[in-house]
Amino acid sequence: MERRSFLRGAVIGGTAAAFGGTLMRGAAYAAPAQPGPGPYGALGAADANGIQLPSGFTSRVIARSGQKVGSTTYTWHNAPDGGACFVNGTGWIYVSNSEINPGGGASAVTFSSTGAITGAYRILSNTRTNCAGGKTPWNTWLSCEEVSLGYVYETDPYGVNPAVRRDAMGRFKHEAAAADPVRKVVYLTEDESNGCLYRFVPTTWGDLSTGTLQVLRAGTATSGSFTWATVPDPDGSPTYTRDQVSGAKRFNGGEGCHYANDTVWFTTKGDNRLWQLNLASNTYELAYDDSLVTGGTAPLTGVDNVTGSSSGDLFVAEDGGNMEICVITPDDVVAPFLRINGQSGSEICGPAFSPDGRRLYFSSQRGTTGSSSGGITYEVTGPFRA
Repeated sequence: MERRSFLRGAVIGGTAAAFGGTLMRGAAYAAPAQPGPGPYGALGAADANGIQLPSGFTSRVIARSGQKVGSTTYTWHNAPDGGACFVNGTGWIYVSNSEINPGGGASAVTFSSTGAITGAYRILSNTRTNCAGGKTPWNTWLSCEEVSLGYVYETDPYGVNPAVRRDAMGRFKHEAAAADPVRKVVYLTEDESNGCLYRFVPTTWGDLSTGTLQVLRAGTATSGSFTWATVPDPDGSPTYTRDQVSGAKRFNGGEGCHYANDTVWFTTKGDNRLWQLNLASNTYELAYDDSLVTGGTAPLTGVDNVTGSSSGDLFVAEDGGNMEICVITPDDVVAPFLRINGQSGSEICGPAFSPDGRRLYFSSQRGTTGSSSGGITYEVTGPFRA
C-alpha cells in the first residue's frame, strides 16, 4: 500500500528519516532511537509548574478548576478542553470548553495588552461534554458536544450575545471544527471508531443557521482522491449521519482539526495518525503514523488537539502518552516542544496562540489529581518562531 505524506525525507528530532512519500516511494518510516531536540532545542528541567520547556520559555498557571481566576470572582470550570484566542481591543481573550456531563459549556478569560488577567466569565452553559470546537472568521467560538447526537453551539467569546445551537451543522459525536474562508465551509471531525469527516456549507457565509452538511467520500487506502456527498438527514435520527452515505470514508476517532493554506490537518486517536486534506487537488494523505516508526520511540503519541502558528508550525497535543505538545515544522521536523510531569492521568487540551503569536495557552484536563475537578490551564511565553 502506498503511503504519502508531508513527512518526506523527514527529520524526527533532528535526525533524517523517510516516510515513504512521492519523493521516497516505498521507503520505511524511521526514527532515531532517542528523538533529539526540535527547532527550539532540547527540553530543560521541569519548572515550578512541572513543565519542561526549551531555553527562553516560561510558564504560568492561568486558572485551576474550582478556583477563582486571578483576582476575579469567577470560578474556573472542570475538565478544561478545546480552546481558542480572540483579539479584544489591545488585549485578547482565551476561551475554553468544559468536558463534563451534565453541565459542559465554556468559559472565557480576558487579558490586557501586557498579558495581565482582567476578567473571566461564562459564555455557554447547560450543554454536554463540550470537547473541542473551532474559531470562526467572524470571531465566534464553535463549541462541540462530544456525545452521540451532540450539537454544535455558536458562542460569543466577548460575553455579549447568547449562545445559539446550530442544528444545521448536524447531530453526531462532534469533536473539532475548522473554518475555511476560501471555500466558505466549516470542517467537522467525529469522535467515533468508525467516524467520518464532514464539512458544513452555510447558505450564507457568516451565518450558520442554515446550510448543507456533507461527508467526505473516498476509498479505504491511506491516500487518494476524495469527493463530498450531501448527508440526507443531518439530524442523525433514526440513522446516524455517518451511515447515511455509501462510500463515506471512515476514520478511527476524529480529534483535532486545523485549516491553513488550502490544507486541513486532523488527527485520529484510535490509530494515532495525523491526516491532511489537500484542498487544491482534492486529495488526502496520511501525514504521520506512529505505528510506522521503527528503530526507536515515536516522537508523538496519543494525538489530540492541533493548532498552527504564524511560522507554519503545527502544534499537536497528546492525550496521555508522556503528556507533550509536539511541534511539526514545514521542514518536517517532529519533536517535543513541552512536557508536563507528574500528570500521567491527564491529557493536554486546547492549544491556542495569542493574537501576537507570543503566548501559547493550553490545559491539562485533569491535572495532578486525575479528576475533572483538577484541571489546570497554562500559558507559555517565549521566542516562538515568526
